[in-house]
Amino acid sequence: MADRPTESWNSRLGVILAVSGSAVGLGNFLRFPGNVAEYGGGAFMLAYFIGFILLGLPICWAEWTMGRRGGQLGFNSSPAILSALSGKAWMKWLGVIGMVIPVCIYMYYVYIEAWCLGYAVNFATGSMDFANVGESTNFWVDFIGAAKDGSAIGFGLKSVGFFLLICFVLNFFLIYRGISKGIEFFCKYAMPALLVLACVILVRVLTLGTPDTAFPDRNVENGLGFMWNPNKTFLETRDAGTGEWDRGSAEILGKGNLKTNEALVAASGGEKRLVKVSFVAQLLRPDLWLAAVGQIFFSLSVGFGIIITYASYLKPKDDIVLSGLSATSANEFAEVGLGGLITLPAAFMFLGSAGLVGAGLGTFDLGFKVLPMVFASMPAGNFFGFLFFFLLFLAAVTSSLSMLQPGIAFIEEALDIGRKQSVAILGLITAFGALFVVYFSADAKALDTIDFWAGTFLIFILATIEIIIFSWVVGIKKGLSWAHEGALIRIPRWTSFTMVWISPFFLLVIFVLWVLQNVFGLSLQGGEAQTTSYIKDLFIEPNPVAWMSIAVIALVWGFGIVVVSASRRFKGIENIELEENS
Repeated sequence: MADRPTESWNSRLGVILAVSGSAVGLGNFLRFPGNVAEYGGGAFMLAYFIGFILLGLPICWAEWTMGRRGGQLGFNSSPAILSALSGKAWMKWLGVIGMVIPVCIYMYYVYIEAWCLGYAVNFATGSMDFANVGESTNFWVDFIGAAKDGSAIGFGLKSVGFFLLICFVLNFFLIYRGISKGIEFFCKYAMPALLVLACVILVRVLTLGTPDTAFPDRNVENGLGFMWNPNKTFLETRDAGTGEWDRGSAEILGKGNLKTNEALVAASGGEKRLVKVSFVAQLLRPDLWLAAVGQIFFSLSVGFGIIITYASYLKPKDDIVLSGLSATSANEFAEVGLGGLITLPAAFMFLGSAGLVGAGLGTFDLGFKVLPMVFASMPAGNFFGFLFFFLLFLAAVTSSLSMLQPGIAFIEEALDIGRKQSVAILGLITAFGALFVVYFSADAKALDTIDFWAGTFLIFILATIEIIIFSWVVGIKKGLSWAHEGALIRIPRWTSFTMVWISPFFLLVIFVLWVLQNVFGLSLQGGEAQTTSYIKDLFIEPNPVAWMSIAVIALVWGFGIVVVSASRRFKGIENIELEENS
């Protein structure tokens, strides 16, 4: 057997908090509420939970199992673990994806992390008193440099540069301290603090009642209904010229509002009507499923190469079944029970359903344009705005730390060097990438391009590779026997069938649909295919920043390939598991 890794977790709680911390991040408090708003609440939530059961949890357990087994063989990086467990030499080159994804995501994630810290400080200093979304948007554009390349590099309180430097140094200071003294130590305090802050903000949001009496339907009860109601009701008006029915984006919520609109329809002489859209009809939308599954992947850190590295530092008899379930459950509570219940009702009470759905709000729009205005309109808004964005900052740090560890593990393992050297190498690589993202800040083009190709496209690929290796190459019986070593509970029997058949098939179908829609521009709702901006930027109307962003990803991947090829430790690694069993 190969030498055991020198680092390990101090406690089961520590690894659960660390893995939960890697998952609990901006996706919980910004991306998830944005998806729920865009796809109408209840139906999205149902697809989301189905995706969790059929993809998120099975792949998560597979990653925990393969990671711990790889650690027993003496390896901590995805290239080594996937090659050793699959018995395929070429898998170590493909496994480099498990290093590329988190390292490239870190390059822009630390930039967004700096936004959160900057917003928290500006709320604390009283600089966020916005009268409308337009003022809030202008502040965001100036703060991150979205108007012009290079304009983000500033060191005042209203520029992101100073906060980026703080975040970058903090991350590398903690990662330099290692698994137990750095990551585990920080998460042990940050995660409980995050939970307390979230609960304080949640109580404040749920006690807002009806903030604006001019809009009595914009209350906390209807805000919760917007998130959870599976069936939707809309008011349609007939166009006098064409005779076609036009549906507004405002969903009708609340019994009083429904009665008012029923009276309006009765008095319209057939020119208005109420239309109910069932959750079944909504679930027939492929794009809803794509968004739900994508959220599960992003939220649980599945397919990132993070869990497989974290799990490799576990002891042979550490319970990974219960730990994996605990970590995913903690993340789901943070996402659905905290992130969703804070962000969506708050935004609904100030904007209404039309403002949320009709505006087509994305992750950044909801978090950095709308919510600051919401807090500015709320009693003690500066205080609660500071708490919310400091909460986001803590969540972002626990996630960004997890993105660095796979790169550290890979460099140390492949080059056979110590912590100081590996931190220096990864620091130079990520500093270059982060500066690239920050400099080319116009319309967040560099950030968006790297996020699409490394933070979404490659994640689907790695998750597919992992579940196939676990279920088909290693074999489901052997894989589950590894998982159950030291386990207090057993993985449910139905999960075996799910891992072998449903998860790979479901994942491949979702991935194909995602590529058709987001790469080739095919409309999954019918209609004409339209080339997406990601393809336009590369081939039709070449954008230099988009091409340079692809080059950054390629350089990181190329670095990984060169290191793997030159590494003596990776020679014959595909035979390790076979030798262990003989």
